[in-house]
Amino acid sequence: MKTTNINFIGNRKIFLTFSAILMVISIVSLATRGLQMGIDFTGGTLIEVGYQQAADLNVLRNTLDEVGFSDAMVQNFGTTKDVLIRLKPHDDMANKDISAKVVDAINKTTKDPATVRRIEFVGPQVGDDLAEDGFLALLYSTIGILIYVAWRFEWKFSVGAVIATFHDVIVTLGVFSVFGLEFDLTVLAAILALIGYSLNDTIVVYDRIRENFHTLRKTSTEEIMNISVNVTLSRTIMTSFTVFLVLVSLFFLGGEVIHNFSIALLFGVVFGTYSSIFIASPMALILGISPSDLIVPVKEGADLDNLP
Repeated sequence: MKTTNINFIGNRKIFLTFSAILMVISIVSLATRGLQMGIDFTGGTLIEVGYQQAADLNVLRNTLDEVGFSDAMVQNFGTTKDVLIRLKPHDDMANKDISAKVVDAINKTTKDPATVRRIEFVGPQVGDDLAEDGFLALLYSTIGILIYVAWRFEWKFSVGAVIATFHDVIVTLGVFSVFGLEFDLTVLAAILALIGYSLNDTIVVYDRIRENFHTLRKTSTEEIMNISVNVTLSRTIMTSFTVFLVLVSLFFLGGEVIHNFSIALLFGVVFGTYSSIFIASPMALILGISPSDLIVPVKEGADLDNLP
């Protein structure tokens, strides 16, 4: 099989500049606009109703908009006959009054009355706890990456892997901030899955670099890295492409419940593949990685220890 010979590492300044621009845009958007948190984090009311026939979601959305719930999220839940309505807190109304008003409103506009399956109230304190736990999960996973890669390879690789992973997370969050997409627990789960996916791709490239450091000793560090990225390129692209196809299917066929989950992973897979090629290895090179960092030093006089 013919191996590509693209000068990824030689053009690292171009790609690192592009990544820096993406991160600046993401950070500025996160700092100024923030994330549109779902009721999992902000608290609110969740109402599940069922119909005898398929529900018209557009009619339900318009109805709720007319009675003052323009921020309501209406989506199918399981089947087209089951509907999930999510509402953020309203300071001027109690949760019980909100749920009663919603049920009355949707029943006035449909011939088939809705059967209320469940009504749940999520308090703001629970939302704050979930947000804190989510942040801690991201922090602990990053620390785990640092320790694992430093133990398996070398600390310069470890820092490169963390920078690449941090890049993927920040840019993906930036997409949600810039486009105003709702951030809920499913998206948080997607971000955590993205960390694992991005790290896996990076480890594959690092593993090949380590092998080539031992076999291509007369070759420069930059060239060894370039060879390693090119050798693993077909594997990286094919893996990402198959995952991408699955996520596209989830996006179009999975329903509204996992809509944002699939969006997060779609962008995450793209950025994760990009960072494993254009960010992780160049950052390790900038930090001064070389074959000597992975060669175990020979103890002086070690051969004399075996003499009788």
